[in-house]
Amino acid sequence: MILYDYPPLAECYAVRLLAALLDVPLEIRSLDYYPGREHETDEYLDIAPLGSVPALDTGTAVLGDWQAALIHLAAHHDATGQWLPLGDPDRLVAIHEWLAVARALAHSAGVARLHELIGQPAVIERCRTEAHRLLRHLERHLWFGERAGRRWLVEGEQPTIADIAVFVQVILCEEGGVSRLDYPAVRRWIDSVRGIRGFVVTSGVLPLDPTAPVHTLA
Repeated sequence: MILYDYPPLAECYAVRLLAALLDVPLEIRSLDYYPGREHETDEYLDIAPLGSVPALDTGTAVLGDWQAALIHLAAHHDATGQWLPLGDPDRLVAIHEWLAVARALAHSAGVARLHELIGQPAVIERCRTEAHRLLRHLERHLWFGERAGRRWLVEGEQPTIADIAVFVQVILCEEGGVSRLDYPAVRRWIDSVRGIRGFVVTSGVLPLDPTAPVHTLA
């Protein structure tokens, strides 16, 4: 499979991270997203008509939505069904709810980050205010989950694509001026994700302390 990639984008990192956790090889084709705006060229639009980045060429279709790419990877390359439990409607609905939160974070914390990195236009304080509202929601969910013995966003012993989609937005949010200082449960969950065996880093994401426990998927 071919991933059309711009490494600084959190959405691109999400696809690379899940592929690594599933041990799925990707051919990476880097785009000059900024300042070259290669994703707006006729050549790229012929490949990915939405002009979106990332785009994943599966060999049979080009997926121009990053969450669709996560769903494809989990549905086709995870024989355990842990990352996308298609046979469990309740968990599947919960996953889609958290994918919506991830998209809202991309449109708030993510936009604030791109404003700082590449000067993308943004109503910056509105973006940061919305990002903090979403982080408070995430904090409450994780805090109560800890008390119920839940480690991940969705009920179950294993992480799902919801954890990946939300994680990539949250782990990079401080680059957009959105601090995680007031969200201890969020920080603990971040370490849980970084502790999954096979986890890979990107610019702005540090590896977990090597003395910390590693979560091995069943």
